[in-house]
Amino acid sequence: MKHALLKLTLGLVLSAPVLAHAAAQAAESYSIVLNQYGLAVVSDVKVYQHMVKHDAKKEMLDLSSTIPDIKLQIVYATDQHFVKQKMYSQPKAYLRKVAAEALKKAQAELKSKGLSFKVWDAYRPYAVTERMWALVKDDRYVADPSHGSKHNRGCAVDLTIVNAKTGAELKMPTPYLDFTPKAYHANTKLSKEVLANRALLRRTMEKYGFLAYNEEWWHYNYAEWGNYELMNLSFEQLQTLKQPL
Repeated sequence: MKHALLKLTLGLVLSAPVLAHAAAQAAESYSIVLNQYGLAVVSDVKVYQHMVKHDAKKEMLDLSSTIPDIKLQIVYATDQHFVKQKMYSQPKAYLRKVAAEALKKAQAELKSKGLSFKVWDAYRPYAVTERMWALVKDDRYVADPSHGSKHNRGCAVDLTIVNAKTGAELKMPTPYLDFTPKAYHANTKLSKEVLANRALLRRTMEKYGFLAYNEEWWHYNYAEWGNYELMNLSFEQLQTLKQPL
């Protein structure tokens, strides 16, 4: 089956004086092969680099570098989850620059209270979503690759709140990845302490531009996620990209 091509034209802003040969290259076109579902998924490093060059907010930032005091426990880099297989090659957490910077501000607010975020998941390469779907074809638990995930866009984060000194988690409605109705935001049959902790997480995240996902208390989407493409760059590829072109 012949896949359609999506043309991306990236105009370059040239300062004067402009060389003749540079002017001739003022616009560069790249093609993204649409996948079997008709989705444009960025898998080419050069396409990603030029996107970042023309919109710095699209850069993917490593949270361990951007927010050094944030806690990470990347569950999918282990087999200790419902899929029972290691999904990530490394325990890494990336977000788009705009989302990472918003999370950094939220972390600073928590830090002033002696608290910290602990991140369980962030950017997920599209190929991982495909692998997960092949193992668990149930959109109650994993994203259907025919739609893609906000994690694939670098605009979703799964997290909780911990004591900054001890790392102890604040009590929340359920453990991470409990997909029962107990994890829904609509669930109010909880202790005052748990309700307050969940509310603190939601209030802090929403203050800095994230939106709660109604069925998972731990999952937050950056509000402007629709401006960012589905991505299929590996953690190893992202690590090699110190600077955009």
